[in-house]
Parts: sequence; C-alpha cells; structure tokens
Amino acid sequence: MKIIVNLDVMLAKRKMSSNELASKIGITPANLSILKTGKAKAIRFSTLEAICDILDCQPGDILEFVKED
Repeated sequence: MKIIVNLDVMLAKRKMSSNELASKIGITPANLSILKTGKAKAIRFSTLEAICDILDCQPGDILEFVKED
C-alpha cells in the first residue's frame, strides 16, 4: 500500500506557492518539500489541519491511498 501526497495539485488549484503555504502554516519550506515529495514518514494532525484550513480543502484532497498489487 502507498499513500500519495497531492499537495502540488491543491497548491496549483489555489494559485499558491510552496513558500507561501509554509509561511502561513508555520513550517519550514524544507519540511513542506519533504511532505510534498512523499518522503515524510508521518504528518501531525495539527499540520494537516493547518494545510486544509489555508487551502480550504479536505484531507482526502491532499492524501490518496493506492493499493499495490
């Protein structure tokens, strides 16, 4: 199983840069990049909540589960 992070899609839809989002949610651009590339091992609910609040979306808009065969 694999979790896909579609944060780039939501950023494009909202016409917002990664640096702007990082600044608004209070994390470093480097940590946001780790999340965007799917290299993060975990995400805090508070961070996910802040992302959803700023991008006006649901967690399912950002995270997608893909079953691997």
